[in-house]
Amino acid sequence: MAALELSTVELEIPNELNVIVGQSHFVKTVEDLHEVLVGSSPHLRFGVAFCEASGKRLVRKSGNDDELTDLAARNAAAIGAGHSFVVFLRDGYPLNVLNQIKQVAEVCSVYCATANPVEVIVAETALGRGILGVVDGSPPLGVETAPDVADRIRLLRAIGYKLGGS
Repeated sequence: MAALELSTVELEIPNELNVIVGQSHFVKTVEDLHEVLVGSSPHLRFGVAFCEASGKRLVRKSGNDDELTDLAARNAAAIGAGHSFVVFLRDGYPLNVLNQIKQVAEVCSVYCATANPVEVIVAETALGRGILGVVDGSPPLGVETAPDVADRIRLLRAIGYKLGGS
């Protein structure tokens, strides 16, 4: 039986940023994700990194914001799982780009899209590393009450995602 080691990688997510972590299958991922993101909004700032699983096995990177591109590359390298990708967003939300990302032909899955603290669960074998899943944020502290519902509705309207009444 081959050895298997499990570990977690805590992502570095500065305040005010969102991260998307996923799995893909081809080096072209970097260019295709860049095109999807740059085409989504002229205001969106982003960085993308992709862990190549064969050939030179480099962390490939792209973006329209050097800070976010470097951040994505650092986090992707820390995960170190073949064909995984990390996207950081500023001035936009994953909600605005997630469907387009999932429609990129080489994207296999998305593990998370969040601004919460994230730990990536990584399995390592003699062959390499793979993502088993993620821990996204903290567990619930209770079930929402009527005032909590009202707060949620106010928040969605304040950030422009719902209009008018309830």
